[in-house]
Amino acid sequence: MATYSFVNVQATFSGPDGTYDIGSGTGVAEEGITIQMIEDKTKLDIGADGAPMHSLRASNACRVTLRYLKTSPVNHQLSASYNFQKSYAGNWGQNIIKISDTYRGDIVAVTDAAFAKQPDVSYTKDAAMMVWEFIGVCPAELLGTGQPAITPLG
Repeated sequence: MATYSFVNVQATFSGPDGTYDIGSGTGVAEEGITIQMIEDKTKLDIGADGAPMHSLRASNACRVTLRYLKTSPVNHQLSASYNFQKSYAGNWGQNIIKISDTYRGDIVAVTDAAFAKQPDVSYTKDAAMMVWEFIGVCPAELLGTGQPAITPLG
């Protein structure tokens, strides 16, 4: 039987101002982490006679969405990184985000990532989550088999 648990999700954020954990154990909100390709990998054109033609697009542009509880210390780290990076163009778009599910074997690497914007901040009756979005390139994304090797006891 296959099993998934966010407990096995390890993730790191590396930028010109440092590296820190952003995965399990850092106050990730229930909605978690999402990696979304920005454009389709193919474009289908149909000729006048009905013949199909696919165009394979080279783009690996992606959007990464990180969602944290308002109380997560990652919000401070990302806020400090955002302020540091936006102060000088040479610091912008240099982030690397790596995500893996150590049990299922999934591996995702995002390079050349830049903050899409500073997150919305709400002060309401109940704490809202903080949503951090990045735009970058996803040159490596491989879903695992979900069948890790079983180590015998003893």
